Amino acid sequence: MLGELEELFLTEGFVEFTLDDLAARLHCSKSTLYTLAASKEQLAVKVVTHFFKGAAERIEQRIDGIDDASKIIEVYLAGVADELKRASERFMTDVAEFEPARATYRMNSQAAAGRIRSFIAKGVADGVFRDVHATLIAELATLLVEGIQTGVVRSRTGVSDADAFSALAELLLGGIQRREASP
Repeated sequence: MLGELEELFLTEGFVEFTLDDLAARLHCSKSTLYTLAASKEQLAVKVVTHFFKGAAERIEQRIDGIDDASKIIEVYLAGVADELKRASERFMTDVAEFEPARATYRMNSQAAAGRIRSFIAKGVADGVFRDVHATLIAELATLLVEGIQTGVVRSRTGVSDADAFSALAELLLGGIQRREASP
């Protein structure tokens, strides 16, 4: 049932639904929904958390076994973009406007920023990336992730969160890749 709710919310958002609406759409009783959460708001948070937790697990599976930091960043951020492509604009707006859901997205984004930070440090240590100030680059990437998560990037550019994460990958990898010397 949680998976069905996730697909429904990703497609249509969640703010406008009542528990009666959800019960009718899922062909179940409201009491069945109450077994998942005590209120519509708690149900929304549970479903949003389920989405982000599942997304994080799928992204981690994608990078499992990759050792090259450049490839890890590329695959990791492509995974983030792919997961967010599943979410409609309505869902992302509902998340942004509902503080408990926004807090879940924020926590997930902070975890993603931490992972990116570790990938950059690994790449510098392994000699895959130029000798950059890894902490500074990672902090700048973190600020961009926060800008995406808070909706600032979306509101200023009209670009989806998925496309913003793809652009972040291009920016990061284009800026820190070790370049071969010209002949």
